[in-house]
Order: sequence, then C-alpha cells, then structure tokens
Amino acid sequence: MISLSIKRQIWTLKEPFVISRVSMEKSYVVVVELNDGQNIGKGECEPHESDPSFMDKITATIESLRTKIEAGMSRDELNQLLPAGPARNSIDCAMWDLEAKQKGKRAWELAGIELKQPLITAYTICISSPFEMASKAALNKHRELLKLKLDSKNALASVKAVRKAAPNPEIIVDANEAWTYQQLIQLSQPLAKLGVCLIEQPLPAGKDKELKNYNGPIPLCADESCLDRSSLGEVKERYQFINIKLDKTGGLTEALCLVDEAKKQGLRIMVGCMTGTSLAMAPAMLIGAMAEFCDLDGPLLLAKDRVPALRYENSIIHRPQKEMWG
Repeated sequence: MISLSIKRQIWTLKEPFVISRVSMEKSYVVVVELNDGQNIGKGECEPHESDPSFMDKITATIESLRTKIEAGMSRDELNQLLPAGPARNSIDCAMWDLEAKQKGKRAWELAGIELKQPLITAYTICISSPFEMASKAALNKHRELLKLKLDSKNALASVKAVRKAAPNPEIIVDANEAWTYQQLIQLSQPLAKLGVCLIEQPLPAGKDKELKNYNGPIPLCADESCLDRSSLGEVKERYQFINIKLDKTGGLTEALCLVDEAKKQGLRIMVGCMTGTSLAMAPAMLIGAMAEFCDLDGPLLLAKDRVPALRYENSIIHRPQKEMWG
C-alpha cells in the first residue's frame, strides 16, 4: 500500500516577477508525497501563476484519486483519469521518484535518457523599464543565455538596452501573448540584428493562425499554444519550437511522449518552468537533456529554495542528488 500526503506551500520570490499579463511576488505550489513505508516519492506543481485559490482546486482533484493512488495506480492509469495539468504533474513526478527509489535506479535511467552533465539554463529578466532591464542584464552578463520578458511597449528599446549592457549572451524574448502579428513582423528584423535567437509565444494562444504566414529571420516557439500532444496539429504549422512545461503536459510521462512526437513532426524542443522550487525543476531536467534551449531558472528567482535542492553554479544546473528527486 501507498500512503498519499498533499502539502500546500508558499515560496517568496526575490523580487516581483512581471510578465505581460500579471505580476507575481510568491510561488504557490502543491507537493505530493507517496510513501511505501521505505521510500518517499515527491512531485511538485504550481496550480496557477498568481492565484492561490487554485491550490484548493488542485488539492481537491488529487484527493479525489486518493483511493486509487494508495492502491498502486500506474502512471498510464493516471493519464487516463486526469487531463493534462498541474494536478496530474505532481502525482506523475512523485510516481517517477518513488519508482526510481524502489528500483535503486535514477529516473533518467528508467526513462532511457542520458542526462548530460551539466545543463545550461536561461536566466529570466522581467518586464520593467529599458534602463532597469539593462541594469539587471549587466549583473548577469556572464551568463550564456538570457530570457527577456516583453510586452507590447518598449520591446525593441528594452532589447537594445539589454544587448548594450550584456554583449555576449544569447537572448530569447518572450512576449507571453502580448503582441499582434503586425508587431511581430515589425520587430523580427531589428531583433535579429540584436542577436535574438528565439521569439516565444508572440501572439495569444488560439489567435495565432496568422503565424502560418510568418517567414521571419527568428524562429518562433509555442508556449501557451502547446499543452501536450493534442496541440501539435496546429502548432507544427505555426511554430518551429515548442516550450515543454511539466505543469502543462501533466507530468514527465506525457512530456517524454511529447518530445518524441514533436521531433517526428519536425519541431524543435525547449524546456521551461514556472516559478517553482528545485523539486519542480529536477524532473524537467530529463526533458532538458533532449532540448536545444533550457529555461529552468525557477529556484534562482526565489528568495530561498527548499532543502535539499539542485546545485546551481551561475547558470549551470547539476544533476539532482538521489535524496532530492529521481
């Protein structure tokens, strides 16, 4: 028998995390623990980027499956019972962790993945004035990859300021659905000249049909437009990359399947995260091992991470220790 424990936790960010649609000061997460009497498997999800009331909804969803989970439900059964989303993610990742501990293997070995050592993550600079974004970029100019959150205002000025302050890093820009197609076309050439290597989710999900006509110099990456394998039919006609987040796919199991199917359809891979702790980043590292871009900087944005935690050296992420996850 398995014993299920559900914990709700609040983690404070170092500073407000500002994107085009919301500003956040805390990360609201739900942690699932599965205890077989000898081993404990753990998984973490972030139910909503800014609304703590979603913790209640996710907790209730997980609780509704308590009997089946404690009876030893499999990951495949879980994927049949719950839709993609945070609740399934926390359970799925806990199942992977528990199985790894029970079998005395690492989760990436169970998945048949060579987890490269180390991964290099992007470091996110949130929306503020061009001057403030440049100041933050100057403090992080030693990093290999910066990710800039942008909205429909001052986008080009912000990237110019950041590039001047940090000449060397690669740059990803993320509009979080804030642009129009006309803005994308206007910005793509100037951004390419500034060395931007990827544009993430420029148009709102569900309103991005015009991207079929995009032929700009910078590849596009679907984030909000790509949830799981069911999204790929439309995504492959509009984007060149997909950003895989475990809270969207509903866990590592679906994320691994999504990687395989996306690559078969000619899409390239980025792995992303919410503003969670190391417990949420660790399983996503398996996707990072197969991705061209890695954005797993959640713990770097927190005032304090959980213990034990992943070891970060600047933007280098070391493999999780057995005691932490997987």
